[in-house]
Amino acid sequence: MQTSDPHLTNSATLNEILSQAETWHESLAELKQSVILEKFLQESQSRTLWLFVGCGTSFYLAEAAARSWTLLTGQSAWALPASEVLLFPGLLRAEPGMLQAVVISRSGQTSEALLAAESLSREFHIPTLGITCTADSALEKACGTTLRISTAEEKSTVMTRSFTSMLLAVQVLAARNAGQVSFLLALDRMAHHFASQIHSLSNRVAAFVHEHTFADYVFLGQGPFHGIAREASLKVTEMSCSYSQVFHTLEFRHGPKAIVSPETCLTFFLSESGYPAESEVLAEMKELGGAVIAVCNRANDTVRRCSDFLFEFGFDGPELATLAPYVVPAQLLGFFTGIKKKINPDHPRNLTRVVILE
Repeated sequence: MQTSDPHLTNSATLNEILSQAETWHESLAELKQSVILEKFLQESQSRTLWLFVGCGTSFYLAEAAARSWTLLTGQSAWALPASEVLLFPGLLRAEPGMLQAVVISRSGQTSEALLAAESLSREFHIPTLGITCTADSALEKACGTTLRISTAEEKSTVMTRSFTSMLLAVQVLAARNAGQVSFLLALDRMAHHFASQIHSLSNRVAAFVHEHTFADYVFLGQGPFHGIAREASLKVTEMSCSYSQVFHTLEFRHGPKAIVSPETCLTFFLSESGYPAESEVLAEMKELGGAVIAVCNRANDTVRRCSDFLFEFGFDGPELATLAPYVVPAQLLGFFTGIKKKINPDHPRNLTRVVILE
């Protein structure tokens, strides 16, 4: 199963996955010139509590974004699904003038995201920033300010490059807010570094999927990588209709490891911060008979020995700059598993590109 197969290269989903490094370069360049971003930073200087809101993939993006925000700025940030904003508004309590909400929607048309944005603004008088990939969307009308990442727009139902590019946009916003110029430079270097890896990675994942069949998929990550694990699990579910679960890495020992067998594929997103403890869990799951995929910046001997598939990024830069590329192996895993199961990832079962409620 090679990505040079014409039946695969005609896939919008695969082409969008493989275009990500180029898209990141374009998106980062666009953000550098953004008058809207600069104006928003000036207007939001006094806000020190940040709420990130989304649905589905955009909610998992919000989780990774909130962790990134706190680690880059030192400010408190958290994420909620748009439905929680609507059904449990008591969760929004904060000192007046302190809270900034960020509502994320690729299409800018998702009903729950729009309702949440309107509720935050009209009922709670909380300033809202919309982040989308689509021009002239309803989200722009619902939010006080909207940041559009137009280069990341997609044809596909399943979000791939839009997820990573909008995540980078939040990281740029956080780094600009905190004056972290070195982090902004690192994002540019990360995109260049990944461009040389993505096609070989795709071929390796295709070969791995061709050689293995699994009944269960598990995705594990800590800190900012937990949101990446959540999104990775969703990609495999959406594109291949496979059963997939997600846990904090060390929490997997506390009961969930009961499911591990040779038919279980466990993907570890290994952080540099928690590497020793997380790699111990990886070795334990290999001893229990599971198949292990390891995604890390640099592997130690234990991870190399215990991994059935290893993606070693090898980036000289801050850990948070690796969030976007770390999710790509799982995007490819979902895509090629779907192809193997005779499911077309361009037209996933039971899904529409936008969830619009009547």
